[in-house]
Amino acid sequence: MIRIVIYILLLLGSSMSLRSQNKQLLYNFREIPQHVMVNPGGLIHQRAYVGVPFLSGVSAQVGSSGFTTYDLFADDGVNFNIKVRDVLYRLNRNDIVEANQQLEILFAGFKGKGESNKNFYTFGIYQELDVFNFWPEDLAFLAYEGNAGNLGRSYDLRDLNGQGELMTVFHFGINRRVNEKLTYGGRLKLYSSLANVSSVNNSGTFITLPGTDNVYSHNVVADMEWRTSGYIALTDKEDPDPVAKRIAERAFFGGNYGLGVDLGVTYAPNPSWTFTASILDLGMLVHTTDVEIYTLKGAYELEGIEFLFGEETDDDFLDDYWERLKADLDEQLPRDTIADVYTSFRPVKFNGSVMHNFGKLKYRKTFDCSCDIDDTGYENSVGLQLYAIKRPQHINAALTAFYYRRIFNFLRGKFTYTVSEHSFTNIGLGISTHFANFNFYLLADNLLEYSNLAQANQASVQFGFNYIFKGAR
Repeated sequence: MIRIVIYILLLLGSSMSLRSQNKQLLYNFREIPQHVMVNPGGLIHQRAYVGVPFLSGVSAQVGSSGFTTYDLFADDGVNFNIKVRDVLYRLNRNDIVEANQQLEILFAGFKGKGESNKNFYTFGIYQELDVFNFWPEDLAFLAYEGNAGNLGRSYDLRDLNGQGELMTVFHFGINRRVNEKLTYGGRLKLYSSLANVSSVNNSGTFITLPGTDNVYSHNVVADMEWRTSGYIALTDKEDPDPVAKRIAERAFFGGNYGLGVDLGVTYAPNPSWTFTASILDLGMLVHTTDVEIYTLKGAYELEGIEFLFGEETDDDFLDDYWERLKADLDEQLPRDTIADVYTSFRPVKFNGSVMHNFGKLKYRKTFDCSCDIDDTGYENSVGLQLYAIKRPQHINAALTAFYYRRIFNFLRGKFTYTVSEHSFTNIGLGISTHFANFNFYLLADNLLEYSNLAQANQASVQFGFNYIFKGAR
């Protein structure tokens, strides 16, 4: 059974992204209204905007850090089991299988009433799916190799470490431009969780040693927990409604709620230099509805199974023997299912950047929609951005170098090169266009792998449509 789970993780990972929530192309892309979602304190020069419902922000980012689809399914004559073995021996507990998807249901923003008002307000609703799993290195080896040839090896049960969340997020933010140098902002979020599964902070070991009364002695010490909420309602086989309908009914009010905040700031000491920073999803959820927590805590030693041959090996004896063995196991290593309130924390994300503007425009020209977005007065910008996300085992980080260009009056572009501990070839490109009062943007990274996506460790695409109202902030 464990081996089947390992195979499933490999197959999912071969189609799933390492940096699932790093939106380096959107960050600091000022012409795109959604850039304020990754920095509530970003510069905003539009007077008001509204996203096209369900089409203003669509993003999907999928992949794995240690292997690709090509590693498992390449038509190279190598046996599939050998490919699985090679991948298993290449992965370690720091590798991630991860996916993130977001769909903006509603998004809008407007300047506060009065020409002297320094505030800009944003609000909206979006749906998010976030899944990650650290590779269970020791458990994978145990499932693949077995323990007979690994006497004395201690398998670490903490390698079972993952989390998945399907939620709807309601948000309201305020962006305040203090003066030409300083802008800051914040956003309050209400999380409504449809389903949550998590197993983190596990501990324990499994080890096989030479036995005293038998050949082997199997020893387990475990303190493990698997938490779920909302899962029961979505997987209830007695419910006649299809899963899609159940998800739709629970989309806005799933029964498990939480609060979070985003904070951001932009500081421009002079027109040529800009510094920004943001912290996103400082928040938590309290799970009270459809909760089930599965625990495995205790210690157990088993020195094989002994049978007495003869009359006592009849069916009644065997049934009684297994029942006593099971009772002993349950007593020493109790498994329990409880329904209790628990909390989960959102993965906190940090962005920080430094940007240099150059190539000063000789004149400033607004769009036909009279929405002035030439907020720097320069044609070019270059800079560095640092991204980090907090995961249970450690912090994952990435560094991006970027180049922004005002190509035409209606077209802006951004080019990125991102380096992380697992990738040194991630090149991205984003464009933002304005025709009449409409803004369309398209952002994609890891472009070098698009010729053969099967060999890509990660890929992400984001696009959206917005309506920009006349006038500048």
